[in-house]
Amino acid sequence: MPVSQAHEVGLAKADKILAKYGCEKSWLVMIIQDTQEAYNWLPESVLLHIAERLGVPASHVYNVATFYSSFSLTARGKHIIRLCDGTACHLRGSSWLRGEISRELGIEEGETTDDDRFTLETVACLGACALAPVMAIGRKYYGQMTPEKVKETLKHYAKAASP
Repeated sequence: MPVSQAHEVGLAKADKILAKYGCEKSWLVMIIQDTQEAYNWLPESVLLHIAERLGVPASHVYNVATFYSSFSLTARGKHIIRLCDGTACHLRGSSWLRGEISRELGIEEGETTDDDRFTLETVACLGACALAPVMAIGRKYYGQMTPEKVKETLKHYAKAASP
C-alpha cells in the first residue's frame, strides 16, 4: 500500500464540497470531481461519507466513481504525468518516453513514486496529435517530447516540489 493511502484523510474538505452543492444528489458527478481535485484521489472513507450525506447507497457513488476513467480510487502523486499512447504519439516514440520516465522516477505505468510526488498514467489520447509525442503534467501539455526533454521537465518539477 502506498504511503499516502496509509494516512487517514479528513472529511472537512468533503463537507465543504457537499455544502457548496447543498447536499443535492443530482450534483453527484460534480461533487466527485471536486472531491478528486481536493484530495487528488477518491478515498473510500470520503466516498462513504458522500453517500451518507446525500442519502444514496454507497454502491451508487462507487458506480459513478468507477464509470469515468478520470476518477482514481487509489492514491496518486502530487504531479500526475499522463503520457499519450494514441496512434500519432505511439508512432513518434511514446514508448521510449515511458521508458525514460520509468528510469528517471523508478516507477512503471500506474505507479506512484515513494515520496508521493509523481504518478505515471498512460492515456489513449490527449487530443494534441500535432504535437506528438505528448505528455501532460497536471494541466500543462508538453509536445514534441524527446527523452532529453523528459529528463529536463521532470527535473524542473522535482526542484519545484523540493522542500
